[in-house]
Amino acid sequence: MRLERPLNIEGYVSSGYEAVRAAFAENFQRRGELGAACCVFRHGEKVVDLWGGVRDATSGDEWKEDTMVVVHSASKGFAAMTLALAHSRGWLDYDERVCRYWPEFAQAGKEQTTVRQLLAHQAGLFAFDEPVDREVIADPDRLAAIMARQRPAWPPGERQAYHAISLGFYQSELLRRIDPAHRTLGRFFADEIAAPLGIDFYLRIPASLPNERLAPLPPISRWRVIRAMPWRVVLDAFNPRSVLFRSLIWNPGTGFYLDRERVYARELEAPSGLGVGTARAIAKAYGVFASDGRELELRADTLAALAAPATPSRHGFFDECLRAPAKFSLGFMKPSETIGFGHTTAFGAPGAGGAMGYADPETGIGYGYVTNRMGTSLQGDPRDLALRAALES
Repeated sequence: MRLERPLNIEGYVSSGYEAVRAAFAENFQRRGELGAACCVFRHGEKVVDLWGGVRDATSGDEWKEDTMVVVHSASKGFAAMTLALAHSRGWLDYDERVCRYWPEFAQAGKEQTTVRQLLAHQAGLFAFDEPVDREVIADPDRLAAIMARQRPAWPPGERQAYHAISLGFYQSELLRRIDPAHRTLGRFFADEIAAPLGIDFYLRIPASLPNERLAPLPPISRWRVIRAMPWRVVLDAFNPRSVLFRSLIWNPGTGFYLDRERVYARELEAPSGLGVGTARAIAKAYGVFASDGRELELRADTLAALAAPATPSRHGFFDECLRAPAKFSLGFMKPSETIGFGHTTAFGAPGAGGAMGYADPETGIGYGYVTNRMGTSLQGDPRDLALRAALES
């Protein structure tokens, strides 16, 4: 729905970034934006901080400075940050086998899977054969046992298929095994990244967070998906045997993030898709990773590893889930011909519906964009693309 009311855009841009504000306004006027925020840090300085529109289409409440929204797969970038921090602390070697840290993982053909392959969506672990629902997700020990028993779809490194929801669960268990305090990924993120940086972002939404701070993000209608998506993707979405269906739609599927009473599920961790936060939080965190990382005491070799090119599977970068080439490295997406952002050293994560966050070490930019109206593009949302084109102009 398009609300007939004066456009309210708040915030500011530094001199030289006026084009970003203009593009942000045009998103509401020409690209169907409802409510959104965009923020940019450059070399540690906040140069863009904008928000506006409507937080809740039902109530008509305005989007405020501290409004947060679920960012779906853009959450993956924050999950990857936790393992990067573990790498900097000497707890994790990206080229070591997962089972070195998690012995039970060495079952059903997974004993040779490396951390790098898992984080690049090359482990063949995009789906669960055993039921995984909210009750299982809330019990890390029970979930870990299911993941340890899971048989991969192919040998590690053979092919690539987007682990749309499952990846975050594997990351969390891996972190639990290497963290001396054995914290889940969401709790580790809150303690070691969100708190030191003072950012409003959660990978485990607390029950105490007021509903009024959250912008609902209703799922996209099936009809819009059919009209907008490539036919091969649409057919996969209705085929229970397809990689996309098993990775994204079924068991547990994407709907578990919703809660009728509390907007989004509380005290539940699904690090690949249930991250909630502000554009400011996204940009600030990526801004730290785009610079020297001193706020988190990140080592230079960790940052160099994140900036390095992605390693393809034996069948290249074609993704069996997305049905297109895509590059992933160490839990982040890298720029590719399908989804481009920043320079070749950049790394980040887009989210279903339009959210985007990335670090560009070449320019020192940390970028964040969030929205409460889901888009349908698989190659970058037009609203996000317009903002980034203005930023780079």
